[in-house]
Amino acid sequence: MRPYPFTAVVGMADLRLALVLSTISPAIGGVLVRGEKGTAKSTMVRALAGLLPGVDVVDGCRFSCDPARPDPACPDGPHPEGSPAHRRPARLVELPVGAAEDRVVGSLDLERALGDGVTDYQPGLLAGAHRGLLYVDEVNLLHDHLVDTLLDAAAMGRVTVEREGVSVSHAARFVLIGTMNPEEGELRPQLLDRFGLTVEVASSRDAAQRAEVVRRRLAYEADPDGFAERYAADEAALAAEIDAAQRLLPSVTLTDEALVRIAEVCAAFEVDGMRADIVTARTAAAHAAWCGRDTVTVDDIRVAAQLALPHRRRRNPFDAPGIDPEQLEEALRDSEPPEQGPPDGPDGPDGPDDPGGPGGPGGEPLPEDGQHGDAGGQHGDGNGQHGGAGERTVSPGAPYRARLFTVGGTGSGAHGRRSRAVTDTGRTVGVRPAGAREGGPHLIATVRAAAPHQRARGRSGAGLVVRPHDLRYALREGKEGNLVLFCVDASGSMGARSRMREVKSAVLSLLLDAYQRRDKVGLVTFRAATAEVALPPTISVDAAASRLETLPTGGRTPLAEGLLRATDVLRVEALRDPKRRPLLVVVTDGRATSGPDAVARSQAAADLLARTGVTSVVMDCETGRMRLGLARQLAARLGAEHVALGDVAADSLAREVKRRAA
Repeated sequence: MRPYPFTAVVGMADLRLALVLSTISPAIGGVLVRGEKGTAKSTMVRALAGLLPGVDVVDGCRFSCDPARPDPACPDGPHPEGSPAHRRPARLVELPVGAAEDRVVGSLDLERALGDGVTDYQPGLLAGAHRGLLYVDEVNLLHDHLVDTLLDAAAMGRVTVEREGVSVSHAARFVLIGTMNPEEGELRPQLLDRFGLTVEVASSRDAAQRAEVVRRRLAYEADPDGFAERYAADEAALAAEIDAAQRLLPSVTLTDEALVRIAEVCAAFEVDGMRADIVTARTAAAHAAWCGRDTVTVDDIRVAAQLALPHRRRRNPFDAPGIDPEQLEEALRDSEPPEQGPPDGPDGPDGPDDPGGPGGPGGEPLPEDGQHGDAGGQHGDGNGQHGGAGERTVSPGAPYRARLFTVGGTGSGAHGRRSRAVTDTGRTVGVRPAGAREGGPHLIATVRAAAPHQRARGRSGAGLVVRPHDLRYALREGKEGNLVLFCVDASGSMGARSRMREVKSAVLSLLLDAYQRRDKVGLVTFRAATAEVALPPTISVDAAASRLETLPTGGRTPLAEGLLRATDVLRVEALRDPKRRPLLVVVTDGRATSGPDAVARSQAAADLLARTGVTSVVMDCETGRMRLGLARQLAARLGAEHVALGDVAADSLAREVKRRAA
């Protein structure tokens, strides 16, 4: 089935331009495409390969060496001058989310290395992508160490494999393209910065355009070859334009004035480091070549900044990427004293609309349990928002560094940074027998297991005799990510004396900690007479922060319903993701006031939850001089750690340690 034509995709102008510029200048660093599902992200990326010029490769070279400039360190080399060569189409290599590290970087045959002294290196996906495209769908779901490997290879242009004292290195220059749905979680900031450009895509709201998308898709599925032929001329013309721009790029001049403008723009947006300046300069030069110019202009810088800077100015993981078009235009104007009037600047198209900005109400005291706030119909003073009857929404305060809560024991879950676990990276703590191919081969243990065979009669050859059952694999201990399920009391009593603002700040701080530790998070809330799953378990921590922001409070306290709903969520998630161990954080003052026998039912629910053995933390939100200690009693029934609301901050724990040591 022929791929969907690149030129047949409706709309997506920004994505189209970013992909084209990255193919014109691979040094830009690739493209990260962010957008909701069903927006043709993968379709456009897969169609891009058909527009790239073919590449000349040395015959028989598994690493696609260029016959004009072969890699002197190529494992299949050396390739002498005049080696036979052939031309093949540029490749698009797709990296699956679940790929093992050996599949990505390649692997060594340990048996042959020890037994025959031969370095038998099997190339990985990065070798296959050399001089082509490497596409990672759902790049935000890859393990951190794997993404590090990818981006380091993209930046350095080489892959080096070090295993058991044997080193293999080969060229790996490719255009890295990643797609992701932000609802499923974000990339870490340091990894996000390694992508040259970023584009936000969304489906059109124009009915005529949506109808045209469906019309073309149905036509393609009915007759792929015939549909592709209809766009063959457009595809050939675009491919020729890309080829012409690639040839023009080396002669594009980037003047000192243009470099100063780029530096001023990057400084105005307060981006970290110098990578933004370099990528913007390269993108501006590629755009000039794409437009057929041999000199970079302000228009080129404007386009480059809109693609290279949005993802580099995030200061908080929950911030959405984007740049202010007015601020960009201000940075692009010539510098002149303000009293001389507005400076004369180059005319150009406005940047993309990006209305709106951060803001929102703060917190204020809320009514006690059972009371109805705003009874007189008065509006808040900006610190709180009223919902329905008896409801109010309070925004959290600024997050802070939270203390670390972990799950006891040693797990074997997803890579992360919270609890101890057996992983394929980390320090070696033991060995596994043959057949347990996790963690990489362990050289010393393998040699020790093979030692008895070396005295066998009739043995010949100088190599070490290694049989399959002699192989031993490293047992490594690292860190895992957990499921952090928040069970938050949103009843009226939690709103008293600005308590909910402090609660949301604490939960937001723990969410930020979960983001940094690669956790999965979920949110259960209970108020009035019921409990609900405000956010099913997800790795999108920013989605949890958004739900927390709009969480209303009011009504009585159905503690039993909240604990039972949390138990159900944990049970279902254990079936879906059995290796990811849970950590339950119950945020409450311990009161139970909703329904008949509220206290007895809450105690029974706590006993049921305790029998599951889940690691729990009770965040005690009770304040004031007169305290009932109900949250502490709940923690005792759950077998949970009891933590006062004020002790969630890491510096609070440090102060307590210093006080007791004094």
